[in-house]
Amino acid sequence: MIEKSYFFRNIDGELLAWSKAPDRKTLLLRGARQVGKSSAVNHLANSFKYFVEVNFDDKKNVHTFFEQSLSPQEICEQLALVYRTPIIPGETLLFFDEIQSCLPALSKLRYFYEQYPELHLIAAGSLLEFALEEIPSFGVGRIRSLFMFPFSFDEFLYALGDNMLVDAYRQATPQKPLQEPVHNQLIHRLKTFFIIGGMPEAVAQYAKTQDLLLSQNVLNDIIISLKNDFAKYKKRIPALRINEVFESVARQAEGKFVYEHAAVQASNAQVKQALDMLVMAGLVYPVVRSAANGIPLGAEINPKFQRFILLDIGLFQRVLNLDVAQILLDNHLQIINKGVIAEIFAGLELLKNSSCYNPISLYYWQREKRQGSAQIDFLIQRGESIIPIEVKSGTSGKMQSMNLFLKEKQLEYGVRTSLENFSQYDKIKVYPLYAIGNLMKK
Repeated sequence: MIEKSYFFRNIDGELLAWSKAPDRKTLLLRGARQVGKSSAVNHLANSFKYFVEVNFDDKKNVHTFFEQSLSPQEICEQLALVYRTPIIPGETLLFFDEIQSCLPALSKLRYFYEQYPELHLIAAGSLLEFALEEIPSFGVGRIRSLFMFPFSFDEFLYALGDNMLVDAYRQATPQKPLQEPVHNQLIHRLKTFFIIGGMPEAVAQYAKTQDLLLSQNVLNDIIISLKNDFAKYKKRIPALRINEVFESVARQAEGKFVYEHAAVQASNAQVKQALDMLVMAGLVYPVVRSAANGIPLGAEINPKFQRFILLDIGLFQRVLNLDVAQILLDNHLQIINKGVIAEIFAGLELLKNSSCYNPISLYYWQREKRQGSAQIDFLIQRGESIIPIEVKSGTSGKMQSMNLFLKEKQLEYGVRTSLENFSQYDKIKVYPLYAIGNLMKK
């Protein structure tokens, strides 16, 4: 099999390990459209003698195999004839792509594990959450989900050939900062990433041409494509309403999401329904307020107070039509939508660097009192500890909220992430924005 240009993804190692495991389950690759699911599976196929890719969007005629009472072995016999490729356990990787378009195939995944466990089978699709709603009892315990996101910052650097930069900041700590020239180089790359984001097609375009404008055109095309999908979400929700809420998520990224500001002539219930659809589609991630009195953080949430962030920083800046030149030139990021771009990046990096089997949920803390409010941008759990994270858009900033939170919750330390180099002040550990994913590494 001849592979197109492929850029390393962190999930590659997990896919390879799955392929070699003797007791593997059927794998369901989940994530938003165009984040690289199919490319990752095609890359894994290089480890096999044969590869059969069944795209249920393109090959409508194969749906009938799954609608009949055929065993997994009989289905594979039919598919081998259609694709003129042997399907042999241990030698063939079978890939069901866009499986949400064939609910009978999705329902039968469990039987492949039960009746044909020696076969390597991966299924993937977009809008999978909608399809799974239609299946009363999915294969719990028989199917393993693996979640994919757009490129993280380290994957972006790998695509540009900057492997040594990744190694440098992965090894750095608040006690062992980077040399300033290396730090400055990473800040420059970070600002470029703010403009391009992590959507694979945009990253590939920049890696090939080093042309920011061409990458912006790719992002515009992706936004149009994603919006065209809105009509597929649910018949009872107009695509125009979902589009209004999608764009409002970008506009309201800085603070608590206000339903009344989201759509024209829409009730709060309708806005919530559209938001739920966008979250299910993987286009929007919630950041929920937690009292943070202990772990798990999700035990004391207040769902009435939520922020929402788009799945990609590049798409965010295109939806808002930000001035990309200003992103490159501004050394504090405060002019750029009041610094929210740094906050969105930090949240996305925490998510992308968490477990691909069980991605974290994002939380924040806020207290509103007459004598003054306080807020912690993100909270993460490491073992039995809570780590508060404040995002600063420049290289300095007061830490009143952080110090208050540490004292009130009796925590050992907190984290500030900004454009600063690694450092430490009393109970505050400083991580550069580009290295915030380090906190999720073991």
